[in-house]
Amino acid sequence: MFLSVFDMFKVGVGPSSSHTMGPMVAAGRFLDMMRAAPFEFAGVRGSLHGSLAFTGVGHATDRATILGLAGFRPDTYDHDKAEAALAAIRETESVTPPGLSPLAFNPREDLRFDFGPALPGHANGMILMATDAQGDVILRDTFFSVGGGFVLTEAELAAGKDTDRGPPVPYPFKTASEMLQMAETSGKSIAEMKRTNEIARGGAEGLRSGVVRIWQVMNDCIDRGLSSDGVLPGGLGVRRRAKGIHDALMAERGMNLSPPHTINDWMSAYAMAVNEENAAGGQVVTAPTNGAAGVVPAVIRYWLDHVPGASASRVDEFLLTAAAIGGLVKYNASISGAEAGCQAEVGSAAAMAAAGFCAVMGGTPEQVENAAEIALEQHLGMTCDPVKGLVQVPCIERNGLGAIKAVSAASLALRGDGQHLVPLDACIETMRQTGADMSEKYKETSLGGLAVNVPNC
Repeated sequence: MFLSVFDMFKVGVGPSSSHTMGPMVAAGRFLDMMRAAPFEFAGVRGSLHGSLAFTGVGHATDRATILGLAGFRPDTYDHDKAEAALAAIRETESVTPPGLSPLAFNPREDLRFDFGPALPGHANGMILMATDAQGDVILRDTFFSVGGGFVLTEAELAAGKDTDRGPPVPYPFKTASEMLQMAETSGKSIAEMKRTNEIARGGAEGLRSGVVRIWQVMNDCIDRGLSSDGVLPGGLGVRRRAKGIHDALMAERGMNLSPPHTINDWMSAYAMAVNEENAAGGQVVTAPTNGAAGVVPAVIRYWLDHVPGASASRVDEFLLTAAAIGGLVKYNASISGAEAGCQAEVGSAAAMAAAGFCAVMGGTPEQVENAAEIALEQHLGMTCDPVKGLVQVPCIERNGLGAIKAVSAASLALRGDGQHLVPLDACIETMRQTGADMSEKYKETSLGGLAVNVPNC
Protein backbone atom coordinates (compact mmCIF):
# COMPACT_ATOMS: atom_id res chain seq x y z
CA MET A 1 0.00 0.00 0.00
CA PHE A 2 1.32 3.44 -0.92
CA LEU A 3 -0.29 6.79 -0.25
CA SER A 4 2.06 9.67 -0.91
CA VAL A 5 2.76 12.49 1.50
CA PHE A 6 1.30 14.65 -1.29
CA ASP A 7 -1.91 12.62 -1.16
CA MET A 8 -2.33 13.31 2.54
CA PHE A 9 -1.18 16.95 2.29
CA LYS A 10 -2.69 18.68 -0.75
CA VAL A 11 -2.73 22.41 -1.42
CA GLY A 12 -6.29 23.48 -1.97
CA VAL A 13 -9.05 25.88 -1.12
CA GLY A 14 -11.59 26.11 1.70
CA PRO A 15 -13.93 25.48 3.22
CA SER A 16 -14.03 21.67 2.74
CA SER A 17 -11.78 19.08 1.15
CA SER A 18 -14.66 16.66 0.59
CA HIS A 19 -17.37 19.18 -0.27
CA THR A 20 -15.36 21.88 -2.04
CA MET A 21 -12.08 20.46 -3.32
CA GLY A 22 -13.49 17.01 -4.14
CA PRO A 23 -16.35 18.24 -6.36
CA MET A 24 -13.96 20.63 -8.14
CA VAL A 25 -11.58 17.72 -8.78
CA ALA A 26 -14.46 15.50 -9.93
CA ALA A 27 -15.62 18.15 -12.40
CA GLY A 28 -12.06 18.41 -13.73
CA ARG A 29 -11.90 14.66 -14.21
CA PHE A 30 -15.19 14.75 -16.07
CA LEU A 31 -13.81 17.42 -18.39
CA ASP A 32 -10.87 15.10 -19.11
CA MET A 33 -13.34 12.35 -20.01
CA MET A 34 -15.12 14.73 -22.35
CA ARG A 35 -11.86 15.74 -24.02
CA ALA A 36 -11.03 12.08 -24.62
CA ALA A 37 -14.48 11.17 -25.94
CA PRO A 38 -15.28 11.08 -29.70
CA PHE A 39 -18.43 13.18 -29.29
CA GLU A 40 -19.46 16.74 -29.95
CA PHE A 41 -20.81 18.17 -26.70
CA ALA A 42 -23.20 21.07 -26.34
CA GLY A 43 -23.92 21.23 -22.62
CA VAL A 44 -23.26 19.88 -19.12
CA ARG A 45 -25.34 19.33 -16.02
CA GLY A 46 -25.14 17.47 -12.75
CA SER A 47 -26.69 16.49 -9.44
CA LEU A 48 -25.40 16.43 -5.86
CA HIS A 49 -26.43 13.65 -3.47
CA GLY A 50 -26.23 12.70 0.19
CA SER A 51 -24.06 14.95 2.34
CA LEU A 52 -23.03 16.96 -0.74
CA ALA A 53 -26.68 17.99 -1.05
CA PHE A 54 -27.58 18.45 2.61
CA THR A 55 -24.59 20.65 3.48
CA GLY A 56 -23.57 21.65 -0.02
CA VAL A 57 -24.61 25.30 0.20
CA GLY A 58 -22.68 25.86 3.44
CA HIS A 59 -19.64 24.13 1.98
CA ALA A 60 -19.86 25.98 -1.38
CA THR A 61 -20.22 22.64 -3.18
CA ASP A 62 -22.29 24.15 -5.98
CA ARG A 63 -19.77 26.95 -6.48
CA ALA A 64 -16.87 24.47 -6.52
CA THR A 65 -18.61 22.20 -9.03
CA ILE A 66 -19.39 25.10 -11.35
CA LEU A 67 -15.81 26.37 -11.19
CA GLY A 68 -14.52 22.85 -11.77
CA LEU A 69 -16.64 22.59 -14.91
CA ALA A 70 -15.11 25.90 -16.01
CA GLY A 71 -11.62 24.43 -15.66
CA PHE A 72 -10.55 25.64 -12.19
CA ARG A 73 -8.41 23.36 -9.98
CA PRO A 74 -7.91 23.51 -6.19
CA ASP A 75 -4.11 23.62 -6.30
CA THR A 76 -3.99 26.62 -8.66
CA TYR A 77 -7.15 28.37 -7.48
CA ASP A 78 -7.26 32.15 -7.90
CA HIS A 79 -10.09 33.87 -6.02
CA ASP A 80 -10.36 36.96 -8.24
CA LYS A 81 -10.37 34.92 -11.44
CA ALA A 82 -12.98 32.60 -9.93
CA GLU A 83 -15.28 35.51 -9.07
CA ALA A 84 -14.99 36.86 -12.61
CA ALA A 85 -15.67 33.43 -14.09
CA LEU A 86 -18.78 32.91 -11.95
CA ALA A 87 -20.18 36.27 -13.02
CA ALA A 88 -19.60 35.41 -16.67
CA ILE A 89 -21.20 31.97 -16.26
CA ARG A 90 -24.32 33.48 -14.69
CA GLU A 91 -24.57 36.05 -17.46
CA THR A 92 -23.93 33.75 -20.43
CA GLU A 93 -25.41 30.56 -18.93
CA SER A 94 -22.44 28.65 -20.27
CA VAL A 95 -18.97 27.41 -19.31
CA THR A 96 -15.91 27.45 -21.54
CA PRO A 97 -13.37 24.98 -20.17
CA PRO A 98 -9.93 24.78 -21.84
CA GLY A 99 -9.84 22.33 -24.75
CA LEU A 100 -13.61 22.20 -25.22
CA SER A 101 -16.19 24.28 -27.07
CA PRO A 102 -18.50 26.50 -25.00
CA LEU A 103 -21.03 24.36 -23.13
CA ALA A 104 -24.54 25.39 -22.17
CA PHE A 105 -24.86 25.51 -18.39
CA ASN A 106 -27.44 27.40 -16.37
CA PRO A 107 -26.30 27.29 -12.71
CA ARG A 108 -29.87 27.66 -11.43
CA GLU A 109 -31.24 24.73 -13.44
CA ASP A 110 -28.38 22.47 -14.48
CA LEU A 111 -26.90 21.67 -11.04
CA ARG A 112 -29.50 20.00 -8.84
CA PHE A 113 -29.42 19.30 -5.10
CA ASP A 114 -30.98 15.86 -4.57
CA PHE A 115 -32.17 15.52 -0.97
CA GLY A 116 -33.31 11.93 -1.38
CA PRO A 117 -31.32 8.86 -0.29
CA ALA A 118 -27.58 8.99 -0.79
CA LEU A 119 -26.10 7.17 -3.77
CA PRO A 120 -24.95 3.61 -3.02
CA GLY A 121 -21.28 3.49 -2.10
CA HIS A 122 -20.57 6.70 -0.17
CA ALA A 123 -22.36 9.61 1.45
CA ASN A 124 -20.67 12.17 -0.84
CA GLY A 125 -21.93 11.37 -4.32
CA MET A 126 -22.39 13.42 -7.47
CA ILE A 127 -23.45 12.65 -11.04
CA LEU A 128 -22.11 14.65 -13.97
CA MET A 129 -23.57 14.50 -17.49
CA ALA A 130 -22.68 15.92 -20.89
CA THR A 131 -25.33 16.47 -23.55
CA ASP A 132 -25.51 16.84 -27.30
CA ALA A 133 -27.20 19.62 -29.27
CA GLN A 134 -30.63 18.04 -28.68
CA GLY A 135 -30.06 17.94 -24.92
CA ASP A 136 -29.68 14.15 -24.77
CA VAL A 137 -27.12 12.77 -22.31
CA ILE A 138 -24.27 11.16 -24.26
CA LEU A 139 -21.67 10.93 -21.47
CA ARG A 140 -22.30 10.35 -17.79
CA ASP A 141 -20.33 9.25 -14.74
CA THR A 142 -20.80 9.06 -10.99
CA PHE A 143 -18.14 10.41 -8.65
CA PHE A 144 -17.63 10.02 -4.92
CA SER A 145 -15.69 12.54 -2.85
CA VAL A 146 -14.32 10.20 -0.20
CA GLY A 147 -12.55 12.72 2.03
CA GLY A 148 -9.35 14.74 1.97
CA GLY A 149 -9.89 15.80 -1.64
CA PHE A 150 -9.75 12.19 -2.86
CA VAL A 151 -12.22 11.41 -5.65
CA LEU A 152 -13.23 8.01 -7.03
CA THR A 153 -15.51 7.15 -9.92
CA GLU A 154 -18.24 4.60 -9.35
CA ALA A 155 -16.08 1.96 -11.09
CA GLU A 156 -13.01 2.84 -9.02
CA LEU A 157 -14.97 2.65 -5.78
CA ALA A 158 -16.34 -0.77 -6.77
CA ALA A 159 -12.82 -1.99 -7.59
CA GLY A 160 -11.79 -1.63 -3.94
CA LYS A 161 -8.85 0.02 -2.23
CA ASP A 162 -6.02 -2.12 -3.62
CA THR A 163 -5.85 -0.38 -6.99
CA ASP A 164 -2.35 1.12 -6.81
CA ARG A 165 -0.66 0.45 -10.14
CA GLY A 166 2.58 2.33 -9.53
CA PRO A 167 6.03 0.75 -9.21
CA PRO A 168 6.64 -1.20 -5.99
CA VAL A 169 7.98 0.62 -2.95
CA PRO A 170 10.58 -0.79 -0.52
CA TYR A 171 8.34 -0.57 2.56
CA PRO A 172 4.71 -1.27 1.53
CA PHE A 173 3.17 -1.44 5.02
CA LYS A 174 -0.62 -1.62 5.18
CA THR A 175 -0.96 -1.74 8.96
CA ALA A 176 0.81 -0.24 11.95
CA SER A 177 1.95 -3.73 12.92
CA GLU A 178 3.64 -4.18 9.54
CA MET A 179 5.13 -0.70 9.83
CA LEU A 180 6.73 -1.52 13.19
CA GLN A 181 8.00 -4.87 11.95
CA MET A 182 9.63 -3.24 8.92
CA ALA A 183 11.15 -0.53 11.11
CA GLU A 184 12.66 -3.14 13.42
CA THR A 185 14.01 -5.26 10.55
CA SER A 186 15.45 -2.32 8.62
CA GLY A 187 16.65 -0.24 11.55
CA LYS A 188 14.97 2.78 9.97
CA SER A 189 12.60 5.29 11.49
CA ILE A 190 9.05 5.65 10.16
CA ALA A 191 10.06 8.88 8.40
CA GLU A 192 13.09 7.19 6.81
CA MET A 193 10.95 4.36 5.44
CA LYS A 194 8.37 6.82 4.17
CA ARG A 195 11.10 8.94 2.57
CA THR A 196 12.52 5.88 0.79
CA ASN A 197 9.06 5.02 -0.54
CA GLU A 198 8.48 8.56 -1.77
CA ILE A 199 11.83 8.72 -3.56
CA ALA A 200 11.08 5.38 -5.24
CA ARG A 201 7.93 6.92 -6.74
CA GLY A 202 8.72 10.59 -7.29
CA GLY A 203 12.46 11.17 -6.88
CA ALA A 204 14.42 12.98 -4.19
CA GLU A 205 14.14 16.50 -5.63
CA GLY A 206 10.39 16.24 -6.12
CA LEU A 207 10.03 15.16 -2.51
CA ARG A 208 12.28 17.91 -1.18
CA SER A 209 10.65 20.76 -3.11
CA GLY A 210 7.15 19.42 -2.56
CA VAL A 211 7.52 19.20 1.21
CA VAL A 212 9.03 22.69 1.33
CA ARG A 213 5.97 24.02 -0.48
CA ILE A 214 3.54 22.14 1.77
CA TRP A 215 5.02 23.67 4.91
CA GLN A 216 5.28 27.12 3.31
CA VAL A 217 1.57 27.11 2.45
CA MET A 218 0.71 25.84 5.93
CA ASN A 219 2.83 28.47 7.66
CA ASP A 220 1.59 31.28 5.42
CA CYS A 221 -1.96 30.24 6.23
CA ILE A 222 -1.23 30.52 9.95
CA ASP A 223 0.28 33.97 9.48
CA ARG A 224 -2.70 35.20 7.42
CA GLY A 225 -5.11 33.92 10.04
CA LEU A 226 -3.17 35.55 12.87
CA SER A 227 -3.30 38.92 11.12
CA SER A 228 -6.94 38.89 9.94
CA ASP A 229 -10.07 39.84 11.84
CA GLY A 230 -13.70 40.46 11.04
CA VAL A 231 -16.73 38.20 10.60
CA LEU A 232 -16.59 34.94 8.67
CA PRO A 233 -18.93 34.51 5.68
CA GLY A 234 -21.94 32.23 5.74
CA GLY A 235 -24.50 33.99 7.90
CA LEU A 236 -23.67 32.68 11.37
CA GLY A 237 -21.88 35.88 12.33
CA VAL A 238 -18.88 33.99 13.72
CA ARG A 239 -16.08 36.42 14.53
CA ARG A 240 -12.46 35.59 13.79
CA ARG A 241 -10.70 35.10 17.13
CA ALA A 242 -7.18 33.89 16.33
CA LYS A 243 -5.77 37.40 15.83
CA GLY A 244 -7.18 38.70 19.10
CA ILE A 245 -5.87 35.71 21.04
CA HIS A 246 -2.47 36.00 19.39
CA ASP A 247 -2.25 39.74 20.02
CA ALA A 248 -3.04 39.19 23.70
CA LEU A 249 -0.47 36.41 23.97
CA MET A 250 2.19 38.59 22.38
CA ALA A 251 1.40 41.39 24.85
CA GLU A 252 1.71 38.95 27.77
CA ARG A 253 5.05 37.52 26.61
CA GLY A 254 7.77 37.88 29.22
CA MET A 255 5.37 38.37 32.12
CA ASN A 256 6.54 36.37 35.14
CA LEU A 257 2.99 35.66 36.26
CA SER A 258 1.86 33.97 33.04
CA PRO A 259 0.38 30.55 33.96
CA PRO A 260 1.88 27.43 32.33
CA HIS A 261 -1.41 26.45 30.67
CA THR A 262 -1.17 29.55 28.47
CA ILE A 263 0.83 27.41 26.04
CA ASN A 264 -2.47 25.78 25.13
CA ASP A 265 -3.72 29.16 23.94
CA TRP A 266 -0.74 29.45 21.58
CA MET A 267 -1.56 26.08 20.03
CA SER A 268 -5.24 26.96 19.77
CA ALA A 269 -4.45 30.30 18.14
CA TYR A 270 -2.28 28.64 15.49
CA ALA A 271 -4.91 26.00 14.70
CA MET A 272 -7.84 28.41 14.75
CA ALA A 273 -5.96 30.78 12.44
CA VAL A 274 -5.82 28.03 9.80
CA ASN A 275 -9.43 27.04 10.15
CA GLU A 276 -10.66 30.60 10.10
CA GLU A 277 -8.81 31.02 6.81
CA ASN A 278 -10.40 27.78 5.61
CA ALA A 279 -13.87 28.99 6.60
CA ALA A 280 -13.22 32.17 4.62
CA GLY A 281 -12.42 30.14 1.49
CA GLY A 282 -8.68 30.75 1.67
CA GLN A 283 -5.77 28.59 0.57
CA VAL A 284 -5.07 25.71 2.97
CA VAL A 285 -3.43 22.30 2.99
CA THR A 286 -5.53 19.20 3.61
CA ALA A 287 -4.11 17.60 6.75
CA PRO A 288 -5.68 15.18 6.08
CA THR A 289 -8.84 17.23 5.35
CA ASN A 290 -9.78 20.91 5.26
CA GLY A 291 -12.05 20.55 8.28
CA ALA A 292 -9.04 19.31 10.26
CA ALA A 293 -6.43 21.41 8.46
CA GLY A 294 -5.31 23.34 11.54
CA VAL A 295 -4.08 20.52 13.77
CA VAL A 296 -0.85 19.44 12.05
CA PRO A 297 0.44 22.93 11.17
CA ALA A 298 -0.41 24.20 14.67
CA VAL A 299 1.68 21.46 16.27
CA ILE A 300 4.57 22.08 13.87
CA ARG A 301 4.44 25.82 14.61
CA TYR A 302 4.27 25.12 18.34
CA TRP A 303 7.33 22.89 18.04
CA LEU A 304 9.32 25.43 16.00
CA ASP A 305 8.39 28.50 18.05
CA HIS A 306 8.24 27.12 21.58
CA VAL A 307 10.31 23.94 21.94
CA PRO A 308 14.07 24.35 22.50
CA GLY A 309 16.18 22.62 19.86
CA ALA A 310 13.49 22.56 17.18
CA SER A 311 14.74 23.07 13.63
CA ALA A 312 12.90 23.85 10.40
CA SER A 313 15.27 21.43 8.65
CA ARG A 314 13.36 18.56 10.29
CA VAL A 315 9.85 19.61 9.24
CA ASP A 316 10.05 16.98 6.49
CA GLU A 317 10.57 14.30 9.17
CA PHE A 318 7.43 15.51 10.94
CA LEU A 319 5.34 15.55 7.76
CA LEU A 320 6.57 12.19 6.48
CA THR A 321 5.81 10.52 9.82
CA ALA A 322 2.38 12.15 9.96
CA ALA A 323 1.63 11.09 6.39
CA ALA A 324 2.53 7.48 7.17
CA ILE A 325 -0.03 7.44 9.99
CA GLY A 326 -2.65 9.25 7.92
CA GLY A 327 -2.23 6.71 5.14
CA LEU A 328 -2.91 3.86 7.56
CA VAL A 329 -6.09 5.54 8.81
CA LYS A 330 -7.36 6.26 5.30
CA TYR A 331 -6.55 2.77 3.99
CA ASN A 332 -8.04 0.87 6.93
CA ALA A 333 -10.87 3.19 7.99
CA SER A 334 -11.74 6.68 6.75
CA ILE A 335 -10.74 10.34 6.87
CA SER A 336 -14.22 11.46 5.75
CA GLY A 337 -16.57 13.19 8.17
CA ALA A 338 -19.50 12.22 5.95
CA GLU A 339 -18.49 8.59 6.28
CA ALA A 340 -17.36 8.29 9.90
CA GLY A 341 -17.94 11.58 11.72
CA CYS A 342 -15.37 14.04 12.98
CA GLN A 343 -13.37 11.25 14.61
CA ALA A 344 -12.23 10.54 11.05
CA GLU A 345 -11.14 14.14 10.48
CA VAL A 346 -9.88 15.85 13.64
CA GLY A 347 -9.20 12.44 15.21
CA SER A 348 -7.04 11.40 12.27
CA ALA A 349 -5.31 14.78 12.22
CA ALA A 350 -4.51 14.55 15.93
CA ALA A 351 -3.06 11.07 15.45
CA MET A 352 -0.92 12.33 12.57
CA ALA A 353 0.27 15.38 14.51
CA ALA A 354 1.02 13.34 17.63
CA ALA A 355 3.09 10.90 15.59
CA GLY A 356 5.03 13.66 13.82
CA PHE A 357 5.71 15.54 17.04
CA CYS A 358 6.79 12.39 18.83
CA ALA A 359 9.20 11.60 15.99
CA VAL A 360 10.96 14.98 15.97
CA MET A 361 11.17 14.83 19.76
CA GLY A 362 13.26 11.69 19.46
CA GLY A 363 10.60 9.03 19.82
CA THR A 364 11.17 5.47 18.67
CA PRO A 365 8.85 3.90 16.10
CA GLU A 366 7.05 2.17 18.96
CA GLN A 367 6.57 5.46 20.81
CA VAL A 368 5.38 7.14 17.61
CA GLU A 369 2.78 4.42 17.07
CA ASN A 370 1.72 4.79 20.72
CA ALA A 371 1.37 8.57 20.37
CA ALA A 372 -0.88 8.18 17.33
CA GLU A 373 -3.02 5.61 19.12
CA ILE A 374 -3.48 7.78 22.23
CA ALA A 375 -4.52 10.78 20.16
CA LEU A 376 -6.97 8.87 17.97
CA GLU A 377 -8.44 7.01 20.93
CA GLN A 378 -9.41 10.28 22.61
CA HIS A 379 -11.51 11.26 19.59
CA LEU A 380 -13.44 8.01 19.13
CA GLY A 381 -17.15 8.66 18.68
CA MET A 382 -16.77 12.35 17.82
CA THR A 383 -19.64 13.44 15.59
CA CYS A 384 -19.61 15.79 12.61
CA ASP A 385 -22.49 18.21 13.19
CA PRO A 386 -21.59 21.58 11.63
CA VAL A 387 -24.06 24.34 12.41
CA LYS A 388 -25.76 25.51 9.20
CA GLY A 389 -23.48 23.16 7.26
CA LEU A 390 -20.57 25.59 7.65
CA VAL A 391 -17.04 24.53 8.61
CA GLN A 392 -17.07 26.94 11.54
CA VAL A 393 -18.95 25.68 14.62
CA PRO A 394 -17.71 23.49 16.25
CA CYS A 395 -14.94 22.90 13.70
CA ILE A 396 -12.63 25.86 14.35
CA GLU A 397 -12.27 25.38 18.12
CA ARG A 398 -12.18 21.62 17.64
CA ASN A 399 -8.92 21.99 15.72
CA GLY A 400 -7.39 23.89 18.61
CA LEU A 401 -8.28 21.15 21.05
CA GLY A 402 -7.09 18.53 18.55
CA ALA A 403 -3.64 20.15 18.52
CA ILE A 404 -3.51 20.24 22.31
CA LYS A 405 -4.51 16.57 22.50
CA ALA A 406 -1.87 15.68 19.92
CA VAL A 407 0.95 17.26 21.93
CA SER A 408 -0.34 15.69 25.14
CA ALA A 409 -0.54 12.26 23.48
CA ALA A 410 3.02 12.52 22.18
CA SER A 411 4.27 13.65 25.57
CA LEU A 412 2.62 10.67 27.27
CA ALA A 413 4.10 8.29 24.71
CA LEU A 414 7.57 9.76 25.16
CA ARG A 415 7.30 9.13 28.92
CA GLY A 416 6.85 5.42 28.17
CA ASP A 417 8.83 2.80 26.30
CA GLY A 418 6.35 2.23 23.48
CA GLN A 419 4.66 -0.77 25.08
CA HIS A 420 0.93 -0.25 25.52
CA LEU A 421 -2.35 -2.17 25.68
CA VAL A 422 -4.30 -0.93 22.64
CA PRO A 423 -2.49 -1.22 19.29
CA LEU A 424 -2.99 1.58 16.77
CA ASP A 425 -4.47 -0.97 14.34
CA ALA A 426 -7.16 -1.85 16.90
CA CYS A 427 -7.93 1.81 17.46
CA ILE A 428 -8.24 2.47 13.73
CA GLU A 429 -10.56 -0.51 13.32
CA THR A 430 -12.63 0.72 16.28
CA MET A 431 -12.95 4.09 14.60
CA ARG A 432 -14.12 2.40 11.40
CA GLN A 433 -16.72 0.33 13.24
CA THR A 434 -17.91 3.34 15.24
CA GLY A 435 -18.33 5.33 12.05
CA ALA A 436 -20.34 2.52 10.47
CA ASP A 437 -22.63 2.40 13.51
CA MET A 438 -23.00 6.18 13.79
CA SER A 439 -26.36 7.66 12.82
CA GLU A 440 -26.34 9.56 9.53
CA LYS A 441 -27.55 12.58 11.51
CA TYR A 442 -24.06 12.93 12.90
CA LYS A 443 -22.08 12.49 9.69
CA GLU A 444 -21.89 15.93 8.06
CA THR A 445 -25.56 16.20 7.19
CA SER A 446 -26.35 18.93 9.75
CA LEU A 447 -29.45 16.94 10.73
CA GLY A 448 -28.43 16.31 14.34
CA GLY A 449 -26.26 17.46 17.25
CA LEU A 450 -25.23 21.10 17.49
CA ALA A 451 -26.59 21.71 14.02
CA VAL A 452 -30.18 21.39 15.25
CA ASN A 453 -29.73 22.64 18.81
CA VAL A 454 -28.04 25.96 18.08
CA PRO A 455 -30.23 28.69 16.53
CA ASN A 456 -28.59 29.62 13.22
CA CYS A 457 -31.10 31.81 11.43
